[in-house]
Amino acid sequence: MAAATVDDILSDLPLGFASLILRPSRADSPIERFLIVDSDDETSDGGAAFVLLIGVRGRSALPALRRLLKNPPLVIAVKGSQGELEEAEELLRAAGTGLLLVDPAADWDRLLSIAKDRTAPRSYQSEVLTLLEEDLFAIAQTTARLTSSHVVIEDAANKVLAYSTVTNDIDELRKASILARRGPRKYELLLKDLGAYRELHRTRLPVRVPARPQDGLRERIAITLFAGDRIMGYIWLQETGGGFGADVDYVLTGSAARASAELIRYRNQQSVHMRQDRIARILSGPAEAAASAHSEKIPADRPAALILIGMSAIDAQADDAALKHGELANLASIHAAAYKQSAVVGQFNGDTAVIIPALQSANAEAGLRSLAEAIVRDAGKHLGISPFAAVGPVAPDLLSIHSVTAKTEALLGCMRRSGTAGVATVDDFEVDILFQEALENFTASAFRHRSLWSLLRDDRELAETLRVYFEASLDVSECSKRMKLHKNTVYYRISKASRVTGLNFTDPRHSLVALLHIQEWAGKHKEHPGNP
Repeated sequence: MAAATVDDILSDLPLGFASLILRPSRADSPIERFLIVDSDDETSDGGAAFVLLIGVRGRSALPALRRLLKNPPLVIAVKGSQGELEEAEELLRAAGTGLLLVDPAADWDRLLSIAKDRTAPRSYQSEVLTLLEEDLFAIAQTTARLTSSHVVIEDAANKVLAYSTVTNDIDELRKASILARRGPRKYELLLKDLGAYRELHRTRLPVRVPARPQDGLRERIAITLFAGDRIMGYIWLQETGGGFGADVDYVLTGSAARASAELIRYRNQQSVHMRQDRIARILSGPAEAAASAHSEKIPADRPAALILIGMSAIDAQADDAALKHGELANLASIHAAAYKQSAVVGQFNGDTAVIIPALQSANAEAGLRSLAEAIVRDAGKHLGISPFAAVGPVAPDLLSIHSVTAKTEALLGCMRRSGTAGVATVDDFEVDILFQEALENFTASAFRHRSLWSLLRDDRELAETLRVYFEASLDVSECSKRMKLHKNTVYYRISKASRVTGLNFTDPRHSLVALLHIQEWAGKHKEHPGNP
């Protein structure tokens, strides 16, 4: 059994599942065993044990806790609220035992399972590969059932990844490829001579390969698994006697989409060593960040920074977006590790997050910007995408890095809307961030200037003139130039809007009110361009 500490267990628990409200005096001591103790049980071997006290919660756990402290365990997990366990906290503090407060709705079995997985961990890569094989075998079997054929899924190097149930109706090629987990060389050459692979690489549609009885080959249909323009593998269907049905192309196309998605998911999980919940945990608050830092041996008392990297709207809509998303995270993790070995990389709210701990000082912005620029530059060079990298403010230490998350997310949002900068810090978009926050607060409010809102809603022409007028910094000449209108027309429309609403657009307060309304209207109009 691998050595694990209390912090190791806490770092693997889901957010909100439990919190360590009292650290044990021997926090670095390895946990030797896990004990499930009922309220009436006594244990004589507490020592280095992690005890799950079941059957009682809150204040009713006190008698059982007193009995357990005759031989104090390393830590005790109890359900309840912190207010109910203040007396218990004092008892355990005196004994040097830690107290893990578990949410009353939490499942004890899940806690025990997570704890045991941490002390006897399986290979993460092995787990992911097993799941991939299970998913691909299920796709192969379902496809075979729908098409009355035998199915094999291969990777791009013709290695067999999965196949449907073997029957007596398969030919020598299929038998040999299943036994060897790849097609025999002579058959691969034969299929190439027949032009099968050339056609498969040319199209995204199913390709038929006629039977060749003289070579022991039955009729086949195949399709290539693509991620964008990249070939991920192939699905091969071999007929088993009844011929292929009329809907075989339709079924095979759907199977290819599913198999491609699974292969991309597998690639992405392999490319990012850090799981999504590790990033979320560090950014959730000081207690969780402290547990993660202690478990991963990351310095927590020095300045730390957060960089959020997001794909552009165009890149996110591409056919290979899912694959590029994982490749971007992998690229970022390599650059981040080169910059700081203890860097943590993973996914956060759909974007790639890079946490850089243990900075030498709070004046690290230039180095962080260089790191972000290198990631964006290489993403364009090697991945063909143009991401945005938001360099957040430097936090005083890792435990307070959660305090800069909202600012960094807001910065990334402004960069996406602007589209003018691939790398930026808060200083570059400070006004935009503040204005966007004011606009979001305004939009969340129920108050509206009734006549102005009515005008924007009902008079599209006037509303659009006001929008351009404010974008032109209240310059009538510039507004008329942008809208290709006579200046007098613009003057007339602005005067009419002022007269109808009672607002004086040269008054800063009136101008601010109008600007917030216009921005909200423009946002709604952008979302629903067909509406007035």
